[in-house]
Amino acid sequence: MSSSDFRDSVKDLLSNNQFRIKKHLGQNFLKDRNILQKIVKEAKIDKTVGVIEVGPGLGSLTEYLIDSALKVVAYEIDNELVPILKNRFSQADNLELLHKDILSVEIDKDIDQYFTGCNEIVVVANLPYYITTPILMRFLESSKKVNRMILMMQSEVGMRVTSKPSTKDYNALTVVINYRAETKYLFKVPKTVFVPEPNVDSAIIEIKIRNFIERKPNNESFFFDFVHRCFTQRRKTLLNNLRDSYSQFDRAVWETLLIDMGYNPTIRAEALSIDDFIKLSDRVDEMINR
Repeated sequence: MSSSDFRDSVKDLLSNNQFRIKKHLGQNFLKDRNILQKIVKEAKIDKTVGVIEVGPGLGSLTEYLIDSALKVVAYEIDNELVPILKNRFSQADNLELLHKDILSVEIDKDIDQYFTGCNEIVVVANLPYYITTPILMRFLESSKKVNRMILMMQSEVGMRVTSKPSTKDYNALTVVINYRAETKYLFKVPKTVFVPEPNVDSAIIEIKIRNFIERKPNNESFFFDFVHRCFTQRRKTLLNNLRDSYSQFDRAVWETLLIDMGYNPTIRAEALSIDDFIKLSDRVDEMINR
């Protein structure tokens, strides 16, 4: 099938099934076969790998995943898409289609149930823009069995996820994700290859979950909250964000703390590394709980 034929088939699936695209679910269907093939290639999937797909939509990516993987479990929240997918893949014996919201499932419990014999679990998904961060954090915080993720997301979010300290894209999301994983920006996906066409371009991001975290904060939940507080207002210095977030301590206390730890009091949160945030969160947690 040529790329033009494949693009037509996406439109045909929509038309033949009288399916109306739901904007509130962030539905944008990828219509370019070359990009789909590139995604699967970057995912390095073979017949030893189990794949979780979130939001298979019309099954354009699913088609390639079931050809490449030992097992595919696809979560689809739209009840109108489920029968379309079941009909399209009725002969696929390595696909489990679940009509569930990925944010409400016990991921590792499903992995134990459906991925027997798989050496590695990889998430491959075109994430809806409006819910990218919650889905991403759900896998990072709720699963100990997922090894890698190959995710399509809004290009701007992809830049944040993979950014480095002291850059304009570096933020709390960057710190939290890179604490748990290694990230890599793989390639850009133009908005013109979707039906309907979104307002912005997308990007494919690779996230490798760390098997071992060398340095952990004393209180991980406090650390995550602390990082977000440090970035509350990017234009403010770290000192001012800390003073606003923990008002029980006055400005002089924060200035003394930063100087004692070797930081300039005018430093901004985006200049700190993950290790810096861990050291600071441990000290602040101690201060609060004295």
